[in-house]
Amino acid sequence: MRSLLPDAARSEGTAALTAVELAGPADDTPFITYDLGVVRRQVAAFRDAFRDRVAVRYAVKCNPDPLVLAAVASSGGGFEIASLAELDLALAAGARPADVLYSNPVKAPGHVAGAAARGVVRFAVDAPEELEKVARHAPGAGVYVRLAVDDTSSRFPLSAKFGTTREEARRLLLAAPGLGLVPAGLTFHVGSQCTDPDAWAHAVRLCAPLMAELQEGGVRLRMLDVGGGFPARYAPSEVLPDLRDVGARVLEALESLPYVPEELYCEPGRALVAESAVLGATVIGRAERSGRVWVYTDVGAYNGLMEAAQTSGTLAFPVTTSRTDLAGGPTVHCTVTGPSCDSSDTLLRDAVLPAGLEVGDRVYLGSAGAYSVCYASTFNGFPLPRARYVG
Repeated sequence: MRSLLPDAARSEGTAALTAVELAGPADDTPFITYDLGVVRRQVAAFRDAFRDRVAVRYAVKCNPDPLVLAAVASSGGGFEIASLAELDLALAAGARPADVLYSNPVKAPGHVAGAAARGVVRFAVDAPEELEKVARHAPGAGVYVRLAVDDTSSRFPLSAKFGTTREEARRLLLAAPGLGLVPAGLTFHVGSQCTDPDAWAHAVRLCAPLMAELQEGGVRLRMLDVGGGFPARYAPSEVLPDLRDVGARVLEALESLPYVPEELYCEPGRALVAESAVLGATVIGRAERSGRVWVYTDVGAYNGLMEAAQTSGTLAFPVTTSRTDLAGGPTVHCTVTGPSCDSSDTLLRDAVLPAGLEVGDRVYLGSAGAYSVCYASTFNGFPLPRARYVG
């Protein structure tokens, strides 16, 4: 994989440009540069890992940039959406409505109706109220139920908000035909940035008794969606499961089911796009407070990297600077923080940067393609990063 970062910060799996390619006018920050070739290669890697038996449905919420979506579509990926606006973006990228999965378990009634009118035929649910909502606004649609599964090996757990029990899932799917709906399948989510290579396979195996019970009740499912949560590399030393190993375990687990559904899906998000981008910022201030060096940049959590705030500055984005003349010289442990007045607007709590870093120098943060600009605001009047593209 070609690196988007200057040499000092390059590591296997972390995308970006050379320092020359990143360079631009001094006032041209903040910016985010995407290598669309990385996105296409990641889609291909998923298809290869699952031997083209599990179709890729990219989670649009992770990064809805139109050119990113086009790169996903051009390499054989489809889309999973959480809103009507995301559906329109997916359709603009070339998606067929019938291939789109509406996997947000709780949806606005108007979004259900709008998606059905555009041709979406499958909707996730996890409660009786949602089943009735789909029946009312998308009559005849297929429904797949989201199960609650173990997500303790993920950086961002999700099961507290969504997912239901095996018993409730059975009731929902058995009730679907009586409401004019098709009981289509099951799905789950092991949590975002999951590091357990067996998490997905374990969740697949949990579906076996439920599928057997449903089959006894006259319901044979046609789809199984193993969800998202596939991790991206942030810190170069981070130990992540090998995607091919995950795929092999999932395919093996499928054979433990009473039958293998005809339609199999996965919903990668950050694993497709995180490593495709670098965020460029300019140092606007430097101070020493209580023995700690603070470096202030013109991009922060609120206008570029919200997950930094969500993890209290511990998500280890790979970082380097434009000061190549300081390479190999003294370094300092510092806090890299954003430009707003909020103290939680901080990117990194313990970054190692050149001791001679000054106002006007640039800081580059890798693995910035997921949940970044799509989360951003202009809080305190600071602008969003401008998008650039290569590949």
